[in-house]
Amino acid sequence: MSPLSGMNVIVASDHAGFELKERIVAELRQQGRTVVDVGTHSADPANWAEFGAVAAARVAADPQHAMGVLICGSGIGMSIVANRFSGVRAALCHTEEAARLARRHNDANVLALGARVLDPATALRIVAVFLETPFEGGRHQTRLDYLRDHVEKKVL
Repeated sequence: MSPLSGMNVIVASDHAGFELKERIVAELRQQGRTVVDVGTHSADPANWAEFGAVAAARVAADPQHAMGVLICGSGIGMSIVANRFSGVRAALCHTEEAARLARRHNDANVLALGARVLDPATALRIVAVFLETPFEGGRHQTRLDYLRDHVEKKVL
């Protein structure tokens, strides 16, 4: 079992991502994962920034035990809001390889998906890869240290 298997998965969407979010939540729960669904809870119009912020804040508060999956129409809005939180590294991924590299090289802890640009089967495979791929560390850790020490503190 992957060391990431025990992570809580914080999931959020706007109205455009609602249906895909529901499929992802059901699949993750069927796998026995702990899922925290912070909304939206219907296909009624919803603010991606609001729901993405709630999820990103939860990941930022407990980065050792939580990862996020955020879904909107394109995935762009969710990635923008999530990356506003210190300690969150959100990656918008359209392929399994992008998800693998986001985890291996960037230690991404939030996955952003676009419900209007991905079919559900592909999205589920991307989520699986993202949640099971470990961070490689090494030379990649140096880059994350730079982000923590310089960029997050805005000292360039």
